[in-house]
Amino acid sequence: MTGRDSIDHRWLRAAVDLSRRCPSKPTAYAVGAIVVARDGAELARGYSRETDEHVHAEQSALGKLAGTGVDLSGATIYSSLEPCSVRAHASPTCTQLILVAGIRRVVLAMREPLGFVDCQGVELLEAAGVEVVEMPEFADEVRLINAHVPLDPDPRSLP
Repeated sequence: MTGRDSIDHRWLRAAVDLSRRCPSKPTAYAVGAIVVARDGAELARGYSRETDEHVHAEQSALGKLAGTGVDLSGATIYSSLEPCSVRAHASPTCTQLILVAGIRRVVLAMREPLGFVDCQGVELLEAAGVEVVEMPEFADEVRLINAHVPLDPDPRSLP
């Protein structure tokens, strides 16, 4: 494992662990997200339903940085699940929030399963020039954490 892979593994492990704090809801995934600066310092973290039943993990983490003036152009956001590209209860989407924040790198454990919507977060981020790294070695654990929701695998993630 290279240095960057090791760092990504450590931060994504923390995001997956954070997702365990999400209040259970049968129609929503448990997700953890952590924003890390270019220098490796943690900037913010959040998890789904942390402050409201409709708050997503990335939204929670990025919301803590709103108005701080922190430059996120060199930051990475680690998320246990693909950032949403469709919202049933609010907007903007987590994908839009990441793009507006100027984050240029996203590391995730797995893509959103085809259970509720056809999420296009990875495709939209990549189309905008964001580097997206998927670490499928965490996928089984994320599925287990989300056993309360139907998790059909996304065929885009299959070999």
